[in-house]
Amino acid sequence: MQSTRAIFRQTGGPEVIEWVTEDHPAPAAGEVTIEHGAVGLNYIDTYHRRGIYPAPLPSGMGLEAAGRIIAIGDGVEGFAEGDRVATFGPLLGAYATHRNIAAEHLFRLPDNIDDKTAAAAILKGCTTEFLVERCGKVEKGWPVLVHAAAGATGLLLVQWLNHIGAEVIGTVSTEAKAEAAKAAGAHHVIFYKEEDTAARTREITGGDGVRVTFDGIGRSTWETSLDATGKRGLIINFGNADAPVGEVDVGVLAMKGSLFNTRPMLFHYYEEPEERAAGAARVWEMFDKGALNVTIGQTYALADAADAHRDLQAGKTTGSTVLLP
Repeated sequence: MQSTRAIFRQTGGPEVIEWVTEDHPAPAAGEVTIEHGAVGLNYIDTYHRRGIYPAPLPSGMGLEAAGRIIAIGDGVEGFAEGDRVATFGPLLGAYATHRNIAAEHLFRLPDNIDDKTAAAAILKGCTTEFLVERCGKVEKGWPVLVHAAAGATGLLLVQWLNHIGAEVIGTVSTEAKAEAAKAAGAHHVIFYKEEDTAARTREITGGDGVRVTFDGIGRSTWETSLDATGKRGLIINFGNADAPVGEVDVGVLAMKGSLFNTRPMLFHYYEEPEERAAGAARVWEMFDKGALNVTIGQTYALADAADAHRDLQAGKTTGSTVLLP
């Protein structure tokens, strides 16, 4: 059997993505072979490609995918050929038609979750779970700010926060994205290109600012996040869509109201098998009760991953993006 996978030998733009077709090896002990039905595109993929998160080169690409098991290595228990599963790392290599991966990194898929939904939701859904419930510990009635509320993770954050009773303020760039954010449950939308986000946030909250700010953008929104977050509030920087924030003067956090700031990573919250199982179960529970729905705004052929990267970085995508082998 042959398989095709993406690699990059040097960091840079989307043009560094290459494709390799070769005979697929049998799974090693403790591994399974997955035939991918869908692959998820995530902003972190661009961080790896650009070298923001360094990877040993040459490297595979991508973390998130879903499909079915077609072969099982020695010593694997609890899975069988034909089982539908999803994964989100921790190793790169999801941009592929087939993949060998350690069974300990698999999530079994419920029957009501198809491959495209799983590939669009498992990483971003688990990201949303830990950001809201274990990092932000958001409570009912809290005002919160979500930057890029119509993005893939943004829409899931808005839905989750709305479901638990938070007052959700979201930033968007277009009318179409405003409608998407509102449909997801945003109570207020701010057009960040036309309005002063911090001033509008203060106006909406009666001058108090928000309890928690979810900022996946980075450097360009850092000052806004500082000014929009209320006293003793928390700024969660979970991404660098434009550029890393860089060095932070902790004295500024004091002057802005004794603010807290964290830069969490998913894998530190999904490190242990029990954490991974519980977090994923919580995500599927939210889907089952209708509190969470994934918006697949666009799909691309897997071979067109470079185009998908360009569109993602240019802000041309809405919701989740799925690559189809």
